[in-house]
Amino acid sequence: MSGIADLRPTFLFRHFEALLAIPRGSGNEAAARQHVLSWAREHGWDTRTDAVGNVVVAVPATPGHEDAPTVVLQGHLDIVCEKHSSVTHDFLKDPIPAWVDGDVIRTRGTTLGADNGIGVAAAMAVAEDPEAVHGPLELLFTIDEETGMTGAFGLQADLLRGRVMLNLDSEDEGTLFVGCAGGGDSILHLPVTRSPAPLGTVCLEVSVSGLKGGHSGLDIGQNRGNALKILARALAFAAPGGDLGIAGMNGGSKRNAIPREARAVVHIPGTQARSFQERIQEFARIMAEELGAADPGLVIQVAATPDDRAPITRSGDLIRLLLALPHGPLAMSSEIPGLVQTSTNLAIVTLEDHECQVVCNSRSFIGTAMEAVRQGIRAAVELAGGTADLVGQYPGWRPNVNSQVLQVCREVWREVSGRDALVTAIHAGLECGVIGERVPGMDMISFGPDIRGAHSPDEHVSISSTGRFYDYLKAVLRRLA
Repeated sequence: MSGIADLRPTFLFRHFEALLAIPRGSGNEAAARQHVLSWAREHGWDTRTDAVGNVVVAVPATPGHEDAPTVVLQGHLDIVCEKHSSVTHDFLKDPIPAWVDGDVIRTRGTTLGADNGIGVAAAMAVAEDPEAVHGPLELLFTIDEETGMTGAFGLQADLLRGRVMLNLDSEDEGTLFVGCAGGGDSILHLPVTRSPAPLGTVCLEVSVSGLKGGHSGLDIGQNRGNALKILARALAFAAPGGDLGIAGMNGGSKRNAIPREARAVVHIPGTQARSFQERIQEFARIMAEELGAADPGLVIQVAATPDDRAPITRSGDLIRLLLALPHGPLAMSSEIPGLVQTSTNLAIVTLEDHECQVVCNSRSFIGTAMEAVRQGIRAAVELAGGTADLVGQYPGWRPNVNSQVLQVCREVWREVSGRDALVTAIHAGLECGVIGERVPGMDMISFGPDIRGAHSPDEHVSISSTGRFYDYLKAVLRRLA
């Protein structure tokens, strides 16, 4: 693992290196859970599990601090499994190919899993660090956060004794998160039929690649390109009369990741093939100007391809649906400058033999606003002749300005850094919203080190920031004790 375990703080990075070797994509956390339970048994600590697979490790207080309030340290065991299409990697069995690059840990074409491996490693580290001073701790490790917060939704209140919780699943050092957006998915079903391509057509593949992608909440306001929206625009631009037949289309792979790559296989009249290709390249230049420095790696290509699938008869309807579906920030917060309040992500398109399925992921701090977005998405697919399932809704976390743990964390940050922390909310679905609903009276806050590119193969974590985050965590626990 390229010496990651030798980095400082050693306790934390040793645990992180161990996690990198364990396959733990969402829904496949069994080995990671067993790893945590075996580690706890080695230390003689009690553990509790629940029906969905969440784990709690009860860590005794530092001697002399047994009467301090119990503090819950919370993180999730699963990771997003994203990789470049050119990379050969099996997330079910291969370790993450991480390496040290100066002050950051990167990976080679896959997600790193610093989200939330660093948080899990920090909780495990502070439990066994002899220099850490703390009251009783409960290490809560949830499952399946990234694809539906199954663990948080299945959590029973009696699994936890503590009512103070430090969520270690944030990605900006010096920022204290006291609220998060709620979210929900829309799964669209557009029925299709196929008929043989007319004589004289040629089969071409149009591909979009090279985009940054990123987290559909944290990065949605960065003006990054969405490969599916770009692909739909490219096809509409190159064949404005709709004279094409789509035989295949796919793009995106995770509901909570901005799609980086997309492709379509189309049948074009042979007499129009050259013009079509020229129009695609013209659109590529237009799109590069639109994205500018926000996403400079865009590549749009078109090439002949052998494909024996018959084109669908409703190609125009599919393109118009993708053009109509919203993507990106839809409203900004009136209370916190620069914070996206409501957004939606056109996440996944899969064209099968008889149906095209489209997945959209929407977020908002205001539940009614999110529902309005999803109703609009439903209306768009119904106008195209399809149906929608609105699923996976989870609540937001409303900020509590009178939070006692917030006051402690602000004071400690000022002491250790000499400056004020940024107190804000996050346009992403932290488990705090669900846990706060499941466990009444929980006083919560979320913080973490600098992690960039989460949910994409560009994910990396700052080593020095992780060290400062760990020292800060220990300082907060000492104050709470």
